[in-house]
Amino acid sequence: MKTHEEWMDLALNLAEATIGQTSPNPSVGAVVVKDGELLGVGTHLKAGGPHAEVHAINQAGERAKGADVYVTLEPCSHYGKTPPCAELLVQSQVKKVYIACLDPNPKVTGNGVAILKQAGIEVEIGIREERALQINQHFFHYMNEKRPFITLKAATTLDGKTATATGDSKWITSQLAREDVHKQRHQYDAILVGRQTVEQDNPSLTTRLPQGGKSPIRIILDTHLSLDGDFHIFKPDSPTWIVCGKQADKNRFLNKYPHVKVIQLQTTKVDIADLMEILAEEKIESLYVEGGASVHQSFVQAGLFDECHWYIAPKLLGGDDARAVIGGTSPIKMAEAEQLVFQHIEQMGPDIKIIAKRKEESSCLPEL
Repeated sequence: MKTHEEWMDLALNLAEATIGQTSPNPSVGAVVVKDGELLGVGTHLKAGGPHAEVHAINQAGERAKGADVYVTLEPCSHYGKTPPCAELLVQSQVKKVYIACLDPNPKVTGNGVAILKQAGIEVEIGIREERALQINQHFFHYMNEKRPFITLKAATTLDGKTATATGDSKWITSQLAREDVHKQRHQYDAILVGRQTVEQDNPSLTTRLPQGGKSPIRIILDTHLSLDGDFHIFKPDSPTWIVCGKQADKNRFLNKYPHVKVIQLQTTKVDIADLMEILAEEKIESLYVEGGASVHQSFVQAGLFDECHWYIAPKLLGGDDARAVIGGTSPIKMAEAEQLVFQHIEQMGPDIKIIAKRKEESSCLPEL
């Protein structure tokens, strides 16, 4: 017979498979079990659709009465686009609910558990909690910090170069590493680059995986709205937002690119902190920043990033004129460097992927 941890792992696997496609809702999995028999499974597939518990209970049918339910996040307790899942579990007369972690949404926190307990349903919280929190780290961060979870991404040579002096950067890393980048794009709400990256590389900034995938909203920083040309980002295959300063001619730009959304800030230059507030209001929970050097520098200087995803190729480019990952002027003393903590190191073919978090933000997850 499976252990409680094994049943919760099954629910977590279901949730993990939907990372990136449920925003602004979290990824959730649910499993219904009675006497060691699996009666129903479910996961939340997309925002506005039935929640994980609904799918699992529907599969179990009347047999859900007296069953145990394993769910990766506290069942919702409020009416939104769907009815409360906590009330559905009560109506189904389940015996006990195992919850991996509580929901940080103020509309839910603790209320789902309270509804279950008031109905006489046993509740146990905390099985595989750490993994459950990791799966929805973007959602938790957004709820707690009221801004997107920000990841800085770069592909570099071993000596920290991102391009030659001429700007040539294709390709630094291998196909395996580039495929992983597309997997990451699928998991983020938006992707951000600067105007120079568009002009130099003409990227599509879409998700291109063998099985498809969700493309993030493309956000381009262009202070003066000077982009002009047949760039891939202007194709209607994915939404594009252009961010500019107050002096830019917004109407002229929109006359040429009417399908593009323009976010005009009230500052002469693009202020990253102001932009993050706007993106939070737009319910952008996660942001994947692909550069270039000046863009990365602006996020680091503002102290607005949570993770770094560095893909390092076993190549040496050399030269003071080759381009670095982060631009601007360096601090005078090493003690002033931004402190990070390595979270994950993985080899991808010939390359290495490193994930590091800001040291002062060793965890973006809520205290429960």
